[in-house]
Amino acid sequence: QVQLVESGGGLVQAGGSLRLSCAASRKIFDVTIMGWYRQAPGKERELVASIDNGGMTNYVDSVKGRFTISRDNAKTAVYLQMNSLKLEDTSVYYCKASTPWINYWGQGTQVTVSS
Repeated sequence: QVQLVESGGGLVQAGGSLRLSCAASRKIFDVTIMGWYRQAPGKERELVASIDNGGMTNYVDSVKGRFTISRDNAKTAVYLQMNSLKLEDTSVYYCKASTPWINYWGQGTQVTVSS
């Protein structure tokens, strides 16, 4: 069974940077969109950024200009470079890989931004 494994979360001061990585345990074929979501306690899971197989990206307004998503199709991997982190970016971040038939989710990685 294919798994998505995330890494790179942690504790960082406001204004700092983190890079999240997510890689599949084996190559997944026919992946269309890959993305990063986040969910804070008591809140709905929200889409942070996505990238399609043509490289077109989409970001939630609150992270535009600060976060950059990229992907490596050969490895079925997706990355999220997070700069100028704010307290409100504190959340559990999940990666997702979508095919026409099934969505794969990572287990989540905690990002905590401190003042």
